[in-house]
Amino acid sequence: MTKRTIGLVQMRTGVDPARNLDDAEALIREAAGEGASLVMTPETTHLMQRDGDTLFDVVRTPEADPAIPRFSALARELEIDLLAGSLALAGPDGRAVNRSHLFGPDGSLKAVYDKIHMFDVKIGPDETWSESTNYKPGDRAVLADVGGDVLGLTICYDLRFAYLYRRLAQAGATMLAVPSAFTRPTGRAHWEVLLRARAIETGSFILAPAQGGAHEDGRKTWGRSMVVGPWGEIVAALDHDEPGVLLAEIDADAATKARERIPALAGDRDFAGPDPLKR
Repeated sequence: MTKRTIGLVQMRTGVDPARNLDDAEALIREAAGEGASLVMTPETTHLMQRDGDTLFDVVRTPEADPAIPRFSALARELEIDLLAGSLALAGPDGRAVNRSHLFGPDGSLKAVYDKIHMFDVKIGPDETWSESTNYKPGDRAVLADVGGDVLGLTICYDLRFAYLYRRLAQAGATMLAVPSAFTRPTGRAHWEVLLRARAIETGSFILAPAQGGAHEDGRKTWGRSMVVGPWGEIVAALDHDEPGVLLAEIDADAATKARERIPALAGDRDFAGPDPLKR
């Protein structure tokens, strides 16, 4: 397939998974009703909980979590590819995993991806995050076929690590998913710039559904869900952090053309150094 309509779901996820799933389903149905054949939700779609103790009281294993069969059934009913941008699930080592699930139009689970890069940062004196305390990082990049096009899976903070996107594009991805929950300070400063940079560097479509607004657990996210084209152009974007749906028509041939014009993905060279400076 070349041309397709993408639907990005923007949410304001809270602390009640059941209510969050109802909110997500309503927006997914809205996107599919507007003609989207590929619909994506943001990071931590069904639970936004920064308190570790409370998080582990709520998260379930993949086998027990109701979100997975519910999204599977929804994809099958609507006959769409559906990316649950990420779900917080109980992992095997006492920590949770931050995991994307891609369901096909028949409801099958086509791919899963665990977020590789953990959001361990100190944004300012009053805002520190240590995602690796509660979440186990993934260790494998993932591609999936979506109606004949190749989708590379990433999550939020992965966006700052260009080598992941390059590897996915070199392996065949023409679309790169970035379901996110960017903080307001980093979103205001870096969200659009980083999305456009990853698109330009890889000659790919960047599909970025986001969380937005003030959440029940106390965090505040940036919103501004966005689709960026392979030449770095903004194809479609929301200009707010309210829940809603962003629709965009994309043509996968545009990625091929961008890569023909600037074949940077084929230009890797080995090089030495640099040697550390002595101070």
